[in-house]
Amino acid sequence: MSVHTTELYRSSLSQREQLVRLARSKGLKSRNALPPIISTERIGVIPLSFAQQRLWFLSRFEGASAAYHIAGGLRLIGRLEREALVCALDRIVTRHEALRTVFVQGDDGVPVQQVAAAEAGFALSEHDLRSMADTAGELQRLVALEAVAPFDLERGPLIRGRLVRLDADEHVLLVTMHHIVSDGWSMSVLTRELSLLYAAFARGETDPLPALAIQYGDYAVWQRRWLSGEGLARQGAYWKEALAGAPALLELPWDRPRPPEQDHAGAVVPVRLDARLTSALKALSHHHGTTLYMTLLAGWAALLSRLSGQEDVVIGSPVANRGRAEIEALIGFFVNTLALRVDLSGSPSVSELLARVKARTVAAQEHQDLPFEQVVELLQPSRSLSHAPLFQVALAWQTLSAGRLDLGELRLEAVEVPRVSAQFDLTLSLAEAGGTISGGLEYATALFDRETIERWVGYLVRLLDGMVTDEHAAVDRLPLQDDAERHRVLVEWNATAAAYPQDVCVHELFEAQAERTPDAVAVVHEERRLSYAELNTQANRLAHHLRKLGVKPDDRVAICIERSPEMIVGLLAILKSGGAYVPLDPAYPPERLAFMVQDSAPAALLAGGGALDVLPVVEAELAASGVPVLDIGADAAQWAEAPA
Repeated sequence: MSVHTTELYRSSLSQREQLVRLARSKGLKSRNALPPIISTERIGVIPLSFAQQRLWFLSRFEGASAAYHIAGGLRLIGRLEREALVCALDRIVTRHEALRTVFVQGDDGVPVQQVAAAEAGFALSEHDLRSMADTAGELQRLVALEAVAPFDLERGPLIRGRLVRLDADEHVLLVTMHHIVSDGWSMSVLTRELSLLYAAFARGETDPLPALAIQYGDYAVWQRRWLSGEGLARQGAYWKEALAGAPALLELPWDRPRPPEQDHAGAVVPVRLDARLTSALKALSHHHGTTLYMTLLAGWAALLSRLSGQEDVVIGSPVANRGRAEIEALIGFFVNTLALRVDLSGSPSVSELLARVKARTVAAQEHQDLPFEQVVELLQPSRSLSHAPLFQVALAWQTLSAGRLDLGELRLEAVEVPRVSAQFDLTLSLAEAGGTISGGLEYATALFDRETIERWVGYLVRLLDGMVTDEHAAVDRLPLQDDAERHRVLVEWNATAAAYPQDVCVHELFEAQAERTPDAVAVVHEERRLSYAELNTQANRLAHHLRKLGVKPDDRVAICIERSPEMIVGLLAILKSGGAYVPLDPAYPPERLAFMVQDSAPAALLAGGGALDVLPVVEAELAASGVPVLDIGADAAQWAEAPA
């Protein structure tokens, strides 16, 4: 079944084997054996798994829940055995307790699971559009509505669908689940079981599937027990060390300021790497002993570092977390997320970066059993409602499709489900099929414009192309822009030539404006306003005083003052006196300011506000050498009677 979701689908066996070999080559031990998961007697309440508990918490925020919908759609062309389809969907809900689960808050405020009776069927609504004039338009409306319609976690159901009839032999099946009861691997389980059950029921046969030995509630109980002792300490020690001192936020160049509370509205821009680049990336991966996923992770990290200017980048990467045979056939929320920290300091080459990413990924895979929620609890990062903890960007790599649905003689076509939400700032989702790599870059629309993301997708493709072209090149020097953008930045945006009176100085142009509009407002600062006439008068008086102190044409005059009307007065006064100003930022370290003063050898120093507080040594040296130091505010009486 075609599914639209931003988290990882089932990892292929070949990739897991590669990771095992890589771990052994690095001398890493296999993960500690965990106790088996067994069916437990249901006495008392069923706890939530750690991943479920986090999603339950996020669902309390407006708009967050829709970001965790797993929605898919198929067009069914041919003779549909409706009863067989309905019975198959009902049977799947009966088999898997997770699909009959709701989440209620106990008296102590802690959420618990409640499983409805086995007789609860699949919530399927049916629509017949054959009599409608605009069938395509109504179908599009239903597809969009189904994907975003909210779930009630306390009342359920948390899986639902719509069967839309377009013609006698044409239907569309839409299925949506909340992530709290499902994940990408679960879609593969659902697809396989639906295929087998539909075929059996269409032939009039009974359920061919074996009974499930355990249910998701058993896993949740097992997880809580395992993480109550040494299991937590062993895995936690690694993550504490790996993420110690990691940046709390990836400062990308957003198109808009980050809202105070995370807005989960989102959209997707398609990504496609052609057959040539895909083949070259495979060759590069083989040469360096990395998986294709690791190579793409290195490229994604390099781009994020270039865009943010940060050498320390943390990327979330979901893993199926289905390493135990007991849970392979279950539908439920098992997926875990690894926070992969990539070090890009020291301008590494492509080869060096691949080696760093390989080592980090293998180590993280060896410690993937600890739920991400527990990693957050252990690290206690600074929390903010405006962004996710530990990482705000992700990479989801699909190495095995969710499975192909087989409904007998029916011809199936995927129905595109629009993505209108985003879990993170950016999520790059990629998969390989037919010799090419494709997917999409999901982005938060509260932060980014579509044009920005489209441009960044182009950057990613060119950066990856640069990686395969020269593995010895520094990743921070690989080209990002295409020829058109480079020309726009280097040539078009620098074509600043304009006609202006080249024989007149800036302060003279200002004086002419003051003569034309003396009463017009020239400067606004908080509640203060200066007209052109007032500003010109104050600057003239100070300029006369500077000349009186000996400032001659082309002398340098230092000015150290915060942004204020006095700063503008000082700059104009220096120019009017014939001097050139040397700006000293009060925020600079005192040592830097002292060097600038010594190097420029000013004829005078203008200061104001609290600027003199950072210049005590400089002021003393200047006074000793006879260089006057003036406080534009406090010393203004000295030139109050100077000519205006």
